[in-house]
Amino acid sequence: MSSDLYRRLLSEAGAVGQEIDELLVYNKNHFRRTPAEQPENQEAVPTFPLPDEPFVECWRAWVSESETAVDQGSTAFEVLCRHLPQLRFPIRQGISQSADYRLATLQGVDPDTLPTATGLPLEQPQRLRFDIYPSLAGGIPVIETHRRGQFETMVRALSKRNEPEPIPQAMGAQMIAGFNNWSRIHALRQAWQASPDGARQEATWAEAFAVIRQRKELYQDRLVLLSDGPYSAVPATALGLSEDSWRTKSLLIRREHECTHYFTRRVFGSMHNHLLDELIADYAGIVAAEGHFRADWFLHFMGLEDRQCWRPDGRLAIYRGEPALSNGAFRVLQKLTVRAAENLERFDQGIPTGRHGAQDSGRRIIALARRTILDLASDQGIERLHRSL
Repeated sequence: MSSDLYRRLLSEAGAVGQEIDELLVYNKNHFRRTPAEQPENQEAVPTFPLPDEPFVECWRAWVSESETAVDQGSTAFEVLCRHLPQLRFPIRQGISQSADYRLATLQGVDPDTLPTATGLPLEQPQRLRFDIYPSLAGGIPVIETHRRGQFETMVRALSKRNEPEPIPQAMGAQMIAGFNNWSRIHALRQAWQASPDGARQEATWAEAFAVIRQRKELYQDRLVLLSDGPYSAVPATALGLSEDSWRTKSLLIRREHECTHYFTRRVFGSMHNHLLDELIADYAGIVAAEGHFRADWFLHFMGLEDRQCWRPDGRLAIYRGEPALSNGAFRVLQKLTVRAAENLERFDQGIPTGRHGAQDSGRRIIALARRTILDLASDQGIERLHRSL
């Protein structure tokens, strides 16, 4: 849509003056490429699922190791503790600055040699499990936690450097990226040491590692951490479901939601804390759990279930932008969110039965990513989505 059409749509939705300019900036699509880079009529759609990234092979070996451990009476958590040094330290204020913690996590020193690596207390560790999930973007390690306390402990250990930082109640999943896998680094060093003398006679390991550090794919990993609580902190009764049914569906939504963020990162090189990203990810998650998109569920998650009045503890507040939209602009965004969700539901209802395979699903995510919130909220939103698809 042209800028003039966007402005007219915003004006019709109640935006005035500076609010229109705020929302035009907010509406910018960070997934798009310039026409010179990727002409719309020439873009090649990848084959899905995508090939695994290099780190997945290591995690597959850990999954196999954990299966053997469980058969022998141990736990998957104990296997993770052997490979992730963060899980060898308790959650404690200031621990990330301690000498032992820095040696283990930044230099790869064996935690067994460090006196303060006393372990990570975890509620019911036998209930934690991990596996490789075959997402559209390739295999991705997924750790499923049991109950809220276990989830918060794992988030603090793996993404908060074992500091006791608060975890929002509405947060039930975390994509953890860019952490050093010291098992992979140690394997690289062993391979370097085993190489013929002539191949390494002119370099020390420190010099060799300085070169390796420029290639983060060789030693940095990405994983998804999931809780099994109600999605977006929405109770089962709000959706007319039983507790057990909603807990199962919540896990499915969370997993597909996070994997969709992984998809946009691999396909577009982009993963933002933005309403468009969240609409796309929740679309994929709800379809995975229900077989079709439900606008009422998405609007519950955002705090817009009555479509007229926003509930302040809904997730929409998280996606207000940076800098945050003014109160007036945010009220208009609420209206646009309702329209976009309703249009997306009607679009999804028009998809023929059986068109939910990997390739079709990947194409739908790409089609959504080629649009904006204003595109989706417009009277031509459904038509524009079909055109993109």
